[in-house]
Amino acid sequence: MIEDDNTTHIAVFGSKAIRRRLFNNEWWFVAADIISTLTESKDPNGYLKDMRRRDEGFNEGWGQIATLLEITTSGGKQKINCVSTKGAFRLIQSIPSKKAEPFKRWLAKVGYERVQEIENPELAQERMKQLYEQKGYSKEWIEKRLRGIAIRQELTDEWKNRGIKEEKEFAILTNEISKAAFGKTVEEYKEFKKLKRENLRDHMDDLEIIFTMLGEAATTRITKTKDAEGLSENKVAARQGGEVAGNARKELESKTGESVLMQENFLAEPEKLKKKRKKLLEQVNVI
Repeated sequence: MIEDDNTTHIAVFGSKAIRRRLFNNEWWFVAADIISTLTESKDPNGYLKDMRRRDEGFNEGWGQIATLLEITTSGGKQKINCVSTKGAFRLIQSIPSKKAEPFKRWLAKVGYERVQEIENPELAQERMKQLYEQKGYSKEWIEKRLRGIAIRQELTDEWKNRGIKEEKEFAILTNEISKAAFGKTVEEYKEFKKLKRENLRDHMDDLEIIFTMLGEAATTRITKTKDAEGLSENKVAARQGGEVAGNARKELESKTGESVLMQENFLAEPEKLKKKRKKLLEQVNVI
């Protein structure tokens, strides 16, 4: 049984982001995002009003098709018209668009596949593994990355159970760990690696991922043992967890004389190729 999830998730069709959330064990999609994707309309809500005015049958059934759900917007959470996968198909029928057929195929996949993944996390892991392989990551890196995702999920679940609800609070706690572990906040780390909107962890090498995992696993353990509640207590636990990783990082750096923090990213060259090139250079230097 899938619980309702008040979190707003993003699904991507082409270059378009479509917001969605779980409700009554189903994915529900923001109607305006679907309309915007299919029509390129700059006023999807106005387009929807025109649709309802033109199509009497569609208008009469709108109450059964759409449900107002809380969705994260730039101005905070707002109640917005959302449609289930079935409702989305009905919505698409009323929109003349060349994108309708490919969108239907995409919707049939994401509207069901992701629910399967939530019920069976192994499916989600397998899918992520395939995506990372396609992007050119090595199997060793992928294994660490997926393990890191699981550790991160355990930590965020723990935070949710201890009064941390707002996205801003999760960011604050994550920065506490990052600052203590690496001496940089997440944004500072991204600037260091010359990243913009990219996921920082997708551009970490093996050691950076390992120390990130250590910081978050230590934070989870400290949070539990200290029974931290609320933002201020969890900030202390997060800082202490990050310090565990930070101390281990400094110890390694003192032994090797090399920084764990790598300024390189994988934007221009995939991780697997970069790793191969590094090994070849090391072999040449030995010879």
